[in-house]
Amino acid sequence: MIRLREIPLPPEHNVAQLQFEAARMLKVSNSKIRSIRLVRRSVDARKKPDVKIVYTIDVAVDGNENKILKQSGCKRASVAPVLFYKPPKRCESDVRPVVVGFGPAGMFAALILALAGLKPLVLERGEDAATRHKKVQRFFETGQLDAKSNVQFGEGGAGTFSDGKLNTGVNNPRIGWVLEQFAAAGAREDILFDAKPHVGTDVLLRVVQNIRERIISLGGEVRFNTQVTRICRNDGRVTGLEVNEAEIIPCSHVILAIGHSARDTFEMLYEMDIPMEPKPFSMGVRIEQKQTTVDTAQYGKVDPVLPPADYKMVKHLDNETVYTFCMCPGGYVVAAASEAGRVVTNGMSYADRDGENANAALLVTLNPVDFPGEGPLAGMYWQRQIEEAAFEAGGRNYHAPAQTVGDFLTGRASEGPGAVQPTYRPGVKWCDLHQVLPEKITRALKEALPLMDGSLKGFADPQGVLTAPETRSSSPVRIIRDESRQAALKGLYPTGEGAGYAGGIMSAAIDGIQSAEALIENIRK
Repeated sequence: MIRLREIPLPPEHNVAQLQFEAARMLKVSNSKIRSIRLVRRSVDARKKPDVKIVYTIDVAVDGNENKILKQSGCKRASVAPVLFYKPPKRCESDVRPVVVGFGPAGMFAALILALAGLKPLVLERGEDAATRHKKVQRFFETGQLDAKSNVQFGEGGAGTFSDGKLNTGVNNPRIGWVLEQFAAAGAREDILFDAKPHVGTDVLLRVVQNIRERIISLGGEVRFNTQVTRICRNDGRVTGLEVNEAEIIPCSHVILAIGHSARDTFEMLYEMDIPMEPKPFSMGVRIEQKQTTVDTAQYGKVDPVLPPADYKMVKHLDNETVYTFCMCPGGYVVAAASEAGRVVTNGMSYADRDGENANAALLVTLNPVDFPGEGPLAGMYWQRQIEEAAFEAGGRNYHAPAQTVGDFLTGRASEGPGAVQPTYRPGVKWCDLHQVLPEKITRALKEALPLMDGSLKGFADPQGVLTAPETRSSSPVRIIRDESRQAALKGLYPTGEGAGYAGGIMSAAIDGIQSAEALIENIRK
Protein backbone atom coordinates (compact mmCIF):
# COMPACT_ATOMS: atom_id res chain seq x y z
CA MET A 1 0.00 0.00 0.00
CA ILE A 2 1.00 3.65 -0.40
CA ARG A 3 1.04 5.91 2.65
CA LEU A 4 -0.15 9.50 2.17
CA ARG A 5 0.57 11.97 4.97
CA GLU A 6 -0.73 15.35 6.10
CA ILE A 7 -4.02 15.54 4.19
CA PRO A 8 -5.95 18.55 5.58
CA LEU A 9 -9.73 18.71 5.35
CA PRO A 10 -12.24 21.19 6.83
CA PRO A 11 -14.01 20.10 10.05
CA GLU A 12 -17.31 19.52 8.23
CA HIS A 13 -15.70 17.22 5.64
CA ASN A 14 -16.95 13.89 4.38
CA VAL A 15 -14.45 11.06 4.79
CA ALA A 16 -15.25 10.07 1.18
CA GLN A 17 -13.25 13.15 0.16
CA LEU A 18 -10.11 11.25 1.11
CA GLN A 19 -10.42 9.10 -2.00
CA PHE A 20 -10.45 12.17 -4.24
CA GLU A 21 -7.49 13.66 -2.35
CA ALA A 22 -5.57 10.39 -2.70
CA ALA A 23 -6.21 10.30 -6.46
CA ARG A 24 -5.14 13.95 -6.78
CA MET A 25 -1.91 13.45 -4.79
CA LEU A 26 -0.96 10.33 -6.74
CA LYS A 27 -2.07 11.79 -10.09
CA VAL A 28 -4.25 8.81 -10.95
CA SER A 29 -7.92 8.50 -11.77
CA ASN A 30 -10.35 8.07 -8.90
CA SER A 31 -11.21 4.58 -10.14
CA LYS A 32 -7.60 3.47 -9.55
CA ILE A 33 -8.07 3.78 -5.77
CA ARG A 34 -9.16 0.33 -4.58
CA SER A 35 -9.31 0.92 -0.83
CA ILE A 36 -8.29 3.35 1.90
CA ARG A 37 -7.29 2.61 5.50
CA LEU A 38 -7.18 5.38 8.07
CA VAL A 39 -3.84 5.46 9.89
CA ARG A 40 -3.99 8.71 11.83
CA ARG A 41 -6.43 11.55 12.40
CA SER A 42 -5.56 14.73 14.26
CA VAL A 43 -6.68 18.34 14.70
CA ASP A 44 -4.49 21.16 13.37
CA ALA A 45 -5.41 24.43 15.07
CA ARG A 46 -2.17 26.31 14.42
CA LYS A 47 -3.96 28.84 12.17
CA LYS A 48 -7.04 29.34 14.34
CA PRO A 49 -9.88 29.83 13.69
CA ASP A 50 -9.11 28.05 10.38
CA VAL A 51 -8.98 24.61 11.99
CA LYS A 52 -8.29 21.52 9.89
CA ILE A 53 -8.69 17.79 10.41
CA VAL A 54 -5.47 16.16 9.19
CA TYR A 55 -5.26 12.56 7.97
CA THR A 56 -2.61 9.98 7.22
CA ILE A 57 -3.96 7.12 5.12
CA ASP A 58 -2.77 3.92 3.46
CA VAL A 59 -4.05 3.48 -0.08
CA ALA A 60 -4.31 0.36 -2.22
CA VAL A 61 -4.08 1.22 -5.93
CA ASP A 62 -4.37 -0.55 -9.27
CA GLY A 63 -0.96 -0.67 -10.88
CA ASN A 64 2.67 -0.76 -9.80
CA GLU A 65 3.02 1.13 -6.53
CA ASN A 66 6.65 2.16 -7.07
CA LYS A 67 5.88 3.43 -10.55
CA ILE A 68 2.88 5.41 -9.34
CA LEU A 69 4.94 6.92 -6.53
CA LYS A 70 7.67 7.99 -8.92
CA GLN A 71 5.27 9.50 -11.44
CA SER A 72 3.33 11.42 -8.78
CA GLY A 73 6.41 13.17 -7.39
CA CYS A 74 4.45 13.66 -4.15
CA LYS A 75 6.73 14.34 -1.19
CA ARG A 76 4.00 13.29 1.22
CA ALA A 77 3.73 9.80 -0.28
CA SER A 78 5.78 6.68 0.39
CA VAL A 79 5.46 2.92 0.55
CA ALA A 80 3.45 2.07 3.66
CA PRO A 81 5.58 0.43 6.36
CA VAL A 82 4.58 -3.02 7.54
CA LEU A 83 4.40 -2.85 11.33
CA PHE A 84 2.74 -5.60 13.27
CA TYR A 85 3.14 -7.50 16.50
CA LYS A 86 2.62 -11.20 16.94
CA PRO A 87 2.07 -12.62 20.44
CA PRO A 88 4.43 -15.45 21.47
CA LYS A 89 3.74 -18.89 20.09
CA ARG A 90 2.08 -21.52 22.23
CA CYS A 91 4.17 -22.82 25.10
CA GLU A 92 3.73 -26.34 26.44
CA SER A 93 4.17 -26.41 30.21
CA ASP A 94 2.70 -27.81 33.40
CA VAL A 95 3.47 -24.48 35.09
CA ARG A 96 0.42 -22.30 35.63
CA PRO A 97 1.48 -18.67 35.98
CA VAL A 98 -0.37 -16.36 38.35
CA VAL A 99 -1.14 -12.71 37.61
CA VAL A 100 -1.77 -10.47 40.62
CA GLY A 101 -3.94 -7.50 39.69
CA PHE A 102 -6.38 -7.04 36.82
CA GLY A 103 -5.63 -3.51 35.72
CA PRO A 104 -4.18 -2.82 32.25
CA ALA A 105 -0.81 -4.45 33.02
CA GLY A 106 -2.29 -7.58 34.57
CA MET A 107 -5.06 -7.83 32.01
CA PHE A 108 -2.75 -7.79 29.00
CA ALA A 109 -0.18 -10.00 30.70
CA ALA A 110 -2.95 -12.53 31.32
CA LEU A 111 -4.18 -12.25 27.73
CA ILE A 112 -0.70 -12.96 26.33
CA LEU A 113 -0.24 -15.92 28.69
CA ALA A 114 -3.66 -17.27 27.74
CA LEU A 115 -2.93 -16.94 24.01
CA ALA A 116 0.25 -18.94 24.66
CA GLY A 117 -1.83 -21.74 26.17
CA LEU A 118 -0.59 -21.28 29.75
CA LYS A 119 -4.07 -20.85 31.32
CA PRO A 120 -3.14 -18.10 33.78
CA LEU A 121 -4.81 -17.62 37.15
CA VAL A 122 -5.64 -13.95 37.81
CA LEU A 123 -6.09 -12.75 41.39
CA GLU A 124 -7.87 -9.39 41.76
CA ARG A 125 -8.44 -7.87 45.20
CA GLY A 126 -11.46 -5.85 44.05
CA GLU A 127 -14.72 -6.83 42.41
CA ASP A 128 -15.89 -7.37 38.85
CA ALA A 129 -16.63 -4.23 36.84
CA ALA A 130 -20.42 -4.36 37.11
CA THR A 131 -20.47 -4.80 40.89
CA ARG A 132 -17.65 -2.34 41.31
CA HIS A 133 -19.51 0.30 39.28
CA LYS A 134 -22.45 0.11 41.68
CA LYS A 135 -20.15 0.54 44.68
CA VAL A 136 -18.43 3.53 43.07
CA GLN A 137 -21.73 5.20 42.21
CA ARG A 138 -22.91 4.70 45.79
CA PHE A 139 -19.71 6.34 47.04
CA PHE A 140 -20.22 9.31 44.72
CA GLU A 141 -23.81 9.73 45.92
CA THR A 142 -23.51 9.01 49.63
CA GLY A 143 -19.85 9.12 50.66
CA GLN A 144 -19.97 5.46 51.76
CA LEU A 145 -16.55 4.09 50.84
CA ASP A 146 -15.89 0.41 50.24
CA ALA A 147 -12.15 0.07 50.87
CA LYS A 148 -12.05 -3.22 48.95
CA SER A 149 -13.91 -2.14 45.78
CA ASN A 150 -13.61 1.45 44.60
CA VAL A 151 -12.13 3.71 41.92
CA GLN A 152 -8.68 2.23 42.55
CA PHE A 153 -9.39 -1.47 43.13
CA GLY A 154 -11.32 -3.87 40.93
CA GLU A 155 -11.60 -5.14 37.37
CA GLY A 156 -9.79 -2.82 34.97
CA GLY A 157 -7.85 -1.00 37.68
CA ALA A 158 -7.89 2.75 38.21
CA GLY A 159 -8.05 3.30 34.45
CA THR A 160 -11.64 2.02 34.30
CA PHE A 161 -12.85 5.20 36.02
CA SER A 162 -10.87 7.65 33.91
CA ASP A 163 -10.96 9.14 30.44
CA GLY A 164 -9.57 5.90 29.07
CA LYS A 165 -6.73 7.61 27.22
CA LEU A 166 -4.68 5.24 25.08
CA ASN A 167 -2.05 7.62 23.77
CA THR A 168 1.48 7.32 25.13
CA GLY A 169 4.95 8.71 24.64
CA VAL A 170 6.26 5.15 24.37
CA ASN A 171 7.23 4.05 20.85
CA ASN A 172 6.51 0.34 20.73
CA PRO A 173 5.24 -2.05 18.01
CA ARG A 174 2.82 -3.55 20.54
CA ILE A 175 0.73 -0.35 20.60
CA GLY A 176 -1.23 -1.20 17.47
CA TRP A 177 -1.98 -4.69 18.77
CA VAL A 178 -3.24 -3.32 22.10
CA LEU A 179 -5.52 -0.88 20.27
CA GLU A 180 -6.89 -3.75 18.18
CA GLN A 181 -7.71 -5.75 21.32
CA PHE A 182 -9.58 -2.80 22.82
CA ALA A 183 -11.54 -2.30 19.58
CA ALA A 184 -12.34 -6.01 19.34
CA ALA A 185 -13.63 -5.87 22.93
CA GLY A 186 -16.07 -3.06 22.19
CA ALA A 187 -14.19 0.24 22.05
CA ARG A 188 -15.00 2.53 19.14
CA GLU A 189 -12.91 1.84 16.04
CA ASP A 190 -11.69 5.45 15.88
CA ILE A 191 -9.13 4.54 18.59
CA LEU A 192 -7.25 2.73 15.81
CA PHE A 193 -6.42 5.98 14.01
CA ASP A 194 -7.08 8.94 16.29
CA ALA A 195 -3.88 10.74 17.29
CA LYS A 196 -5.19 10.93 20.85
CA PRO A 197 -7.34 7.81 21.25
CA HIS A 198 -9.65 7.53 24.21
CA VAL A 199 -12.31 5.01 25.20
CA GLY A 200 -14.37 6.71 27.93
CA THR A 201 -15.23 5.18 31.28
CA ASP A 202 -18.77 4.21 30.21
CA VAL A 203 -17.37 2.09 27.36
CA LEU A 204 -14.39 0.79 29.35
CA LEU A 205 -16.74 -0.87 31.82
CA ARG A 206 -17.92 -3.13 29.02
CA VAL A 207 -14.51 -3.52 27.35
CA VAL A 208 -12.70 -4.87 30.41
CA GLN A 209 -15.41 -7.46 30.98
CA ASN A 210 -15.14 -8.63 27.37
CA ILE A 211 -11.35 -9.00 27.66
CA ARG A 212 -11.86 -11.01 30.84
CA GLU A 213 -14.29 -13.33 29.04
CA ARG A 214 -11.76 -13.84 26.26
CA ILE A 215 -9.06 -14.82 28.76
CA ILE A 216 -11.46 -17.30 30.35
CA SER A 217 -12.40 -18.72 26.94
CA LEU A 218 -8.69 -19.43 26.37
CA GLY A 219 -8.45 -21.43 29.60
CA GLY A 220 -7.60 -18.66 32.05
CA GLU A 221 -9.32 -18.06 35.38
CA VAL A 222 -10.12 -14.78 37.14
CA ARG A 223 -10.86 -14.64 40.86
CA PHE A 224 -12.25 -11.45 42.36
CA ASN A 225 -12.23 -10.43 46.04
CA THR A 226 -8.88 -12.24 46.28
CA GLN A 227 -6.05 -10.25 47.83
CA VAL A 228 -2.50 -11.55 48.07
CA THR A 229 -1.51 -11.19 51.73
CA ARG A 230 1.82 -13.02 51.70
CA ILE A 231 4.33 -14.41 49.20
CA CYS A 232 5.65 -17.86 50.06
CA ARG A 233 9.30 -18.49 49.20
CA ASN A 234 12.10 -20.96 49.54
CA ASP A 235 15.77 -20.64 48.61
CA GLY A 236 15.23 -17.27 46.93
CA ARG A 237 12.31 -18.35 44.74
CA VAL A 238 8.53 -17.95 44.81
CA THR A 239 6.76 -21.12 45.93
CA GLY A 240 3.22 -19.86 46.47
CA LEU A 241 0.85 -17.05 47.39
CA GLU A 242 -1.26 -16.66 50.48
CA VAL A 243 -4.60 -15.02 49.66
CA ASN A 244 -7.07 -13.41 52.04
CA GLU A 245 -4.82 -14.52 54.93
CA ALA A 246 -6.13 -18.05 54.47
CA GLU A 247 -5.61 -20.12 51.30
CA ILE A 248 -2.16 -20.96 49.89
CA ILE A 249 -1.91 -21.16 46.09
CA PRO A 250 1.24 -23.03 44.99
CA CYS A 251 3.03 -21.31 42.08
CA SER A 252 6.50 -20.53 40.79
CA HIS A 253 5.88 -17.67 38.31
CA VAL A 254 4.00 -14.55 39.44
CA ILE A 255 3.40 -11.35 37.49
CA LEU A 256 2.92 -8.73 40.20
CA ALA A 257 0.74 -6.14 38.45
CA ILE A 258 -0.51 -4.27 41.50
CA GLY A 259 -1.68 -0.69 41.02
CA HIS A 260 -0.12 2.44 42.47
CA SER A 261 -2.61 2.37 45.37
CA ALA A 262 -1.81 -1.12 46.72
CA ARG A 263 -0.12 0.36 49.77
CA ASP A 264 -0.62 -2.64 52.04
CA THR A 265 1.10 -4.78 49.40
CA PHE A 266 4.03 -2.37 49.29
CA GLU A 267 4.32 -2.68 53.06
CA MET A 268 4.19 -6.47 52.83
CA LEU A 269 6.99 -6.49 50.23
CA TYR A 270 9.05 -4.11 52.36
CA GLU A 271 8.72 -6.42 55.37
CA MET A 272 9.90 -9.29 53.16
CA ASP A 273 13.02 -7.27 52.23
CA ILE A 274 12.13 -7.25 48.55
CA PRO A 275 14.42 -4.50 47.16
CA MET A 276 12.50 -1.31 46.44
CA GLU A 277 13.41 2.32 46.04
CA PRO A 278 11.56 5.64 46.26
CA LYS A 279 10.95 7.20 42.86
CA PRO A 280 9.98 10.67 41.71
CA PHE A 281 6.26 11.25 41.38
CA SER A 282 3.88 14.21 41.35
CA MET A 283 1.11 15.67 43.48
CA GLY A 284 -1.18 18.67 43.22
CA VAL A 285 -4.80 19.42 42.46
CA ARG A 286 -7.51 19.01 39.83
CA ILE A 287 -8.27 22.22 37.94
CA GLU A 288 -11.61 22.83 36.21
CA GLN A 289 -12.58 25.38 33.57
CA LYS A 290 -15.56 25.67 31.25
CA GLN A 291 -15.05 23.44 28.22
CA THR A 292 -16.10 26.36 26.01
CA THR A 293 -13.17 28.34 27.46
CA VAL A 294 -10.75 25.64 26.35
CA ASP A 295 -12.41 25.31 22.92
CA THR A 296 -12.14 29.05 22.32
CA ALA A 297 -8.52 29.15 23.43
CA GLN A 298 -7.47 26.18 21.31
CA TYR A 299 -9.65 26.59 18.21
CA GLY A 300 -10.36 30.31 18.22
CA LYS A 301 -14.07 29.48 18.30
CA VAL A 302 -16.66 27.09 19.65
CA ASP A 303 -17.57 24.67 16.84
CA PRO A 304 -19.83 21.68 17.56
CA VAL A 305 -18.32 19.89 14.56
CA LEU A 306 -14.91 19.81 16.25
CA PRO A 307 -14.11 17.44 19.12
CA PRO A 308 -13.90 19.01 22.60
CA ALA A 309 -10.45 20.60 22.78
CA ASP A 310 -7.76 19.41 25.15
CA TYR A 311 -4.43 20.78 26.35
CA LYS A 312 -1.09 19.68 27.73
CA MET A 313 1.33 22.13 29.33
CA VAL A 314 4.63 22.06 31.18
CA LYS A 315 6.31 24.94 32.99
CA HIS A 316 9.85 24.60 34.32
CA LEU A 317 10.33 26.88 37.31
CA ASP A 318 13.59 27.56 39.14
CA ASN A 319 13.23 24.63 41.54
CA GLU A 320 10.15 22.69 40.39
CA THR A 321 8.35 21.52 37.29
CA VAL A 322 4.58 22.04 37.07
CA TYR A 323 2.56 20.30 34.40
CA THR A 324 -0.93 19.18 33.42
CA PHE A 325 -1.73 15.49 33.24
CA CYS A 326 -4.71 13.27 32.36
CA MET A 327 -6.69 16.16 30.86
CA CYS A 328 -10.39 15.22 30.57
CA PRO A 329 -12.35 17.29 28.01
CA GLY A 330 -16.02 17.50 28.94
CA GLY A 331 -15.23 15.48 32.05
CA TYR A 332 -15.71 15.25 35.79
CA VAL A 333 -13.52 15.36 38.87
CA VAL A 334 -14.13 12.13 40.79
CA ALA A 335 -13.64 10.83 44.31
CA ALA A 336 -10.83 8.28 44.08
CA ALA A 337 -10.21 7.30 47.72
CA SER A 338 -9.28 3.71 48.50
CA GLU A 339 -8.55 4.04 52.23
CA ALA A 340 -10.86 5.12 55.02
CA GLY A 341 -10.28 8.63 56.33
CA ARG A 342 -8.46 9.89 53.24
CA VAL A 343 -9.58 12.05 50.29
CA VAL A 344 -8.18 11.64 46.76
CA THR A 345 -9.26 13.18 43.44
CA ASN A 346 -8.96 11.99 39.85
CA GLY A 347 -10.47 12.87 36.46
CA MET A 348 -12.97 11.00 34.32
CA SER A 349 -14.74 11.46 30.97
CA TYR A 350 -17.43 9.51 29.19
CA ALA A 351 -16.92 8.47 25.58
CA ASP A 352 -18.80 11.49 24.19
CA ARG A 353 -16.95 13.97 26.43
CA ASP A 354 -20.10 16.09 26.61
CA GLY A 355 -19.79 17.48 30.15
CA GLU A 356 -19.86 21.24 30.76
CA ASN A 357 -16.39 21.43 32.33
CA ALA A 358 -12.88 20.49 31.33
CA ASN A 359 -10.52 19.26 34.02
CA ALA A 360 -6.91 18.17 34.38
CA ALA A 361 -4.45 17.23 37.06
CA LEU A 362 -2.20 20.22 37.82
CA LEU A 363 0.88 18.64 39.33
CA VAL A 364 4.25 19.45 40.85
CA THR A 365 7.10 17.02 40.27
CA LEU A 366 8.57 15.77 43.54
CA ASN A 367 11.87 13.95 44.04
CA PRO A 368 12.89 11.65 46.90
CA VAL A 369 15.00 14.46 48.35
CA ASP A 370 11.74 16.41 48.82
CA PHE A 371 10.04 13.66 50.82
CA PRO A 372 9.66 14.45 54.53
CA GLY A 373 10.73 10.92 55.51
CA GLU A 374 13.29 8.35 54.44
CA GLY A 375 13.18 4.85 53.03
CA PRO A 376 11.51 3.34 49.96
CA LEU A 377 7.97 4.03 51.25
CA ALA A 378 8.55 7.66 52.27
CA GLY A 379 6.65 9.04 49.28
CA MET A 380 3.72 6.76 49.99
CA TYR A 381 3.49 7.91 53.60
CA TRP A 382 3.63 11.54 52.44
CA GLN A 383 0.67 10.83 50.14
CA ARG A 384 -1.26 9.48 53.11
CA GLN A 385 -0.51 12.55 55.24
CA ILE A 386 -1.85 14.89 52.57
CA GLU A 387 -4.94 12.75 51.95
CA GLU A 388 -5.68 12.70 55.69
CA ALA A 389 -5.34 16.50 55.87
CA ALA A 390 -7.77 16.78 52.96
CA PHE A 391 -10.24 14.48 54.71
CA GLU A 392 -10.19 16.73 57.77
CA ALA A 393 -10.48 19.92 55.70
CA GLY A 394 -13.36 18.46 53.71
CA GLY A 395 -15.44 17.75 56.83
CA ARG A 396 -14.57 14.07 57.41
CA ASN A 397 -17.30 12.89 55.03
CA TYR A 398 -15.24 12.45 51.82
CA HIS A 399 -16.13 15.91 50.56
CA ALA A 400 -13.01 17.42 48.99
CA PRO A 401 -11.44 20.77 49.90
CA ALA A 402 -11.79 23.25 47.04
CA GLN A 403 -10.92 26.85 46.20
CA THR A 404 -11.46 29.12 43.21
CA VAL A 405 -8.36 29.93 41.19
CA GLY A 406 -8.75 33.64 41.89
CA ASP A 407 -8.91 33.10 45.65
CA PHE A 408 -5.98 30.70 45.56
CA LEU A 409 -3.80 33.26 43.76
CA THR A 410 -4.72 36.03 46.23
CA GLY A 411 -4.47 33.82 49.34
CA ARG A 412 -8.12 34.22 50.29
CA ALA A 413 -10.33 31.35 51.51
CA SER A 414 -13.21 30.65 49.14
CA GLU A 415 -16.80 30.73 50.34
CA GLY A 416 -18.50 29.33 47.24
CA PRO A 417 -18.27 28.82 43.47
CA GLY A 418 -18.46 31.34 40.68
CA ALA A 419 -19.44 30.55 37.11
CA VAL A 420 -17.59 27.22 37.15
CA GLN A 421 -19.50 24.68 39.22
CA PRO A 422 -17.33 21.91 40.73
CA THR A 423 -18.18 18.43 39.47
CA TYR A 424 -16.64 16.43 42.34
CA ARG A 425 -19.10 14.22 44.20
CA PRO A 426 -20.21 13.68 46.92
CA GLY A 427 -19.37 17.40 47.24
CA VAL A 428 -16.74 20.01 48.07
CA LYS A 429 -15.99 22.20 51.06
CA TRP A 430 -14.69 25.67 50.24
CA CYS A 431 -11.50 26.64 52.02
CA ASP A 432 -7.94 27.88 51.56
CA LEU A 433 -5.87 25.11 49.98
CA HIS A 434 -2.71 26.66 51.38
CA GLN A 435 -3.87 25.17 54.70
CA VAL A 436 -4.21 21.68 53.16
CA LEU A 437 -1.30 21.17 50.77
CA PRO A 438 2.45 21.41 51.48
CA GLU A 439 3.99 24.82 50.90
CA LYS A 440 6.30 23.40 48.22
CA ILE A 441 3.26 22.45 46.14
CA THR A 442 1.16 25.60 46.69
CA ARG A 443 4.14 27.88 45.98
CA ALA A 444 4.87 26.15 42.67
CA LEU A 445 1.20 26.13 41.61
CA LYS A 446 0.85 29.83 42.44
CA GLU A 447 3.86 30.65 40.27
CA ALA A 448 2.88 28.38 37.37
CA LEU A 449 -0.82 29.29 37.01
CA PRO A 450 -0.29 32.77 35.44
CA LEU A 451 2.41 31.35 33.15
CA MET A 452 0.07 28.62 31.95
CA ASP A 453 -2.70 31.16 31.43
CA GLY A 454 -0.30 32.99 29.14
CA SER A 455 0.00 29.82 27.05
CA LEU A 456 -3.72 28.99 27.12
CA LYS A 457 -6.01 31.94 27.73
CA GLY A 458 -8.59 31.16 30.39
CA PHE A 459 -6.65 28.31 31.98
CA ALA A 460 -6.33 30.34 35.18
CA ASP A 461 -9.82 31.81 34.97
CA PRO A 462 -10.38 33.32 38.44
CA GLN A 463 -13.71 31.48 38.62
CA GLY A 464 -12.09 28.14 37.80
CA VAL A 465 -12.00 25.53 40.54
CA LEU A 466 -9.09 23.78 42.24
CA THR A 467 -10.05 20.55 44.02
CA ALA A 468 -7.52 18.73 46.20
CA PRO A 469 -5.62 16.56 46.44
CA GLU A 470 -4.39 14.76 43.33
CA THR A 471 -1.89 12.37 44.91
CA ARG A 472 -2.12 9.19 42.82
CA SER A 473 -0.76 10.32 39.45
CA SER A 474 1.87 7.56 39.57
CA SER A 475 3.53 5.19 41.99
CA PRO A 476 5.92 6.68 44.59
CA VAL A 477 7.75 3.32 44.72
CA ARG A 478 9.76 1.22 42.29
CA ILE A 479 10.15 -2.50 42.88
CA ILE A 480 13.60 -3.26 41.50
CA ARG A 481 13.81 -5.88 38.74
CA ASP A 482 16.67 -7.26 36.63
CA GLU A 483 17.11 -7.73 32.88
CA SER A 484 14.86 -10.81 33.01
CA ARG A 485 12.19 -8.53 34.55
CA GLN A 486 12.34 -10.47 37.83
CA ALA A 487 12.73 -9.08 41.32
CA ALA A 488 15.44 -10.31 43.69
CA LEU A 489 12.92 -13.02 44.56
CA LYS A 490 13.08 -15.20 41.45
CA GLY A 491 9.80 -16.01 39.79
CA LEU A 492 8.35 -12.61 40.83
CA TYR A 493 7.86 -10.16 37.94
CA PRO A 494 7.05 -6.61 39.17
CA THR A 495 5.02 -5.03 36.38
CA GLY A 496 3.10 -1.94 35.42
CA GLU A 497 2.29 1.31 37.12
CA GLY A 498 2.26 0.13 40.72
CA ALA A 499 5.69 -1.45 40.36
CA GLY A 500 7.01 1.87 39.05
CA TYR A 501 7.43 0.98 35.36
CA ALA A 502 4.48 2.64 33.63
CA GLY A 503 2.30 5.73 33.69
CA GLY A 504 -1.07 5.24 32.03
CA ILE A 505 -3.21 2.57 30.43
CA MET A 506 -1.16 2.00 27.28
CA SER A 507 2.30 1.99 28.86
CA ALA A 508 1.02 -0.34 31.61
CA ALA A 509 -0.50 -2.70 29.03
CA ILE A 510 2.77 -2.79 27.10
CA ASP A 511 4.77 -3.47 30.25
CA GLY A 512 2.37 -6.29 31.10
CA ILE A 513 2.84 -7.80 27.65
CA GLN A 514 6.62 -7.64 27.94
CA SER A 515 6.60 -9.25 31.37
CA ALA A 516 4.43 -12.06 30.02
CA GLU A 517 6.85 -12.51 27.12
CA ALA A 518 9.77 -12.72 29.57
CA LEU A 519 7.91 -15.23 31.73
CA ILE A 520 7.14 -17.40 28.68
CA GLU A 521 10.78 -17.27 27.59
CA ASN A 522 11.94 -18.30 31.06
CA ILE A 523 9.49 -21.22 31.09
CA ARG A 524 10.79 -22.34 27.69
CA LYS A 525 14.34 -22.23 28.98
